[in-house]
Amino acid sequence: MQKLALKDIITKIKNEEIFEAVSSDYSFTIKIDKYVPYACGAVHDGHQFRKELWGNCIHTEYERWYEEDPETKHMVKTHPIVIAGCDSRFEYDLNRTPDDAVFVTAWGKDLWKKPLSEAMKAKSLQKHTNFYKVVHALIETLESKFGFCTVYDMHSYNWKRWDREVPTWNLGTSNVDNDRFGNVIETWRKSLSEIQFPNSIKSTSLINDTFQGNGYFLKYITKNFKNTLVLATEIAKVYCDEYEQIIYPEVVKTVEDELKNRIPKHAFEVYEMFKS
Repeated sequence: MQKLALKDIITKIKNEEIFEAVSSDYSFTIKIDKYVPYACGAVHDGHQFRKELWGNCIHTEYERWYEEDPETKHMVKTHPIVIAGCDSRFEYDLNRTPDDAVFVTAWGKDLWKKPLSEAMKAKSLQKHTNFYKVVHALIETLESKFGFCTVYDMHSYNWKRWDREVPTWNLGTSNVDNDRFGNVIETWRKSLSEIQFPNSIKSTSLINDTFQGNGYFLKYITKNFKNTLVLATEIAKVYCDEYEQIIYPEVVKTVEDELKNRIPKHAFEVYEMFKS
């Protein structure tokens, strides 16, 4: 993996080069092993939290981890194109608009002992801006090359906080064209429901049950690119103990192995249906 400046990452994408890089400010990673009509994203995978913010943050390290999506990059790391955030959403949230990306409160609790200065906010928001410049270049290149592409927008959620039964997998589709893509969305939902987990974890999948797919990553791509389907795919945190902060590596590996086959199978079926 190389450390690359923003302009160099974008140049490599536009030139359709094969590379793996971390941004020069270490805020995100991108890997392109091959140009294919699909990509995977893990915008909430990151846990980094820059040191100058530590003393001013009310939330503990555990509270931040609890609301992040650990291991979501790991689950899709074998795929040819993967882009993932390195920084915690508590510094800036890549799945929110620039205006809302830097939290004042988080999950009902003040985040900062003292309000952040404009300079502090600007430092965080520059990373948000840079990430979306790369996203734009990537999807623009894939749409131009293939005519259509699919983005698997990977997330996780804390299932134990719900007071009802919730699905192992949730697809959020309220901001995509369901008339156009409803059939392939259902195909993806069905495929996820067939995954068999260890430890007697059951596998269920629903659409717009716990979340509706209102994230900025999905909205940004959908707004700017008419021939890209973004599938906001959330897994309940059955792969960890969300209260004890323990990861279950055998469950993470199961998800990785299952998605290794299921994502490309689905992506190329979608591509054959919608390529121009």
